[in-house]
Amino acid sequence: MNSAIDVKAKNVSLIVEGERKLNLSDYLGKNIILYFYPKDDTPGCTVEANDFKENISKFEKLNSIVIGVSKDSLESHAKFKKKYGLPFILASDYEGKTCDQYGVWGEKSMYGKKYFGINRSTFLIDSQGIVKKVWRKVSVKGHVEEVLKELKDLNKES
Repeated sequence: MNSAIDVKAKNVSLIVEGERKLNLSDYLGKNIILYFYPKDDTPGCTVEANDFKENISKFEKLNSIVIGVSKDSLESHAKFKKKYGLPFILASDYEGKTCDQYGVWGEKSMYGKKYFGINRSTFLIDSQGIVKKVWRKVSVKGHVEEVLKELKDLNKES
């Protein structure tokens, strides 16, 4: 999926706590904030997760759920959630299928070294399952506020 908006979101199946499968279509009727991040308990990912946590009541008031996705294991997610008291879903895409479908897996570089990983990205999917906004190569600082603003604007339209 490229950065196309106003298209139907891919109905992916993700693994969450208790080896349970979560399908995005299970949440029709709610807005979904689907955010992809590189790795549990790393500096940028922790800041981003805590920003979502601190604003979770605002998301809930806007009929929205937050789902974080990385390739980390369920065990890693459980530790990350517990350590920071994260009140939203963390899904494991250890096979990378969802990352591929949403186009977030790609080449990155750090200190001149090239490698493949998740490019931090967020998708705002409305209550009808339509992608309304895509953020690629997200800069963590101020990102959650941008998402909330877009969500408020979306709610004004409907």
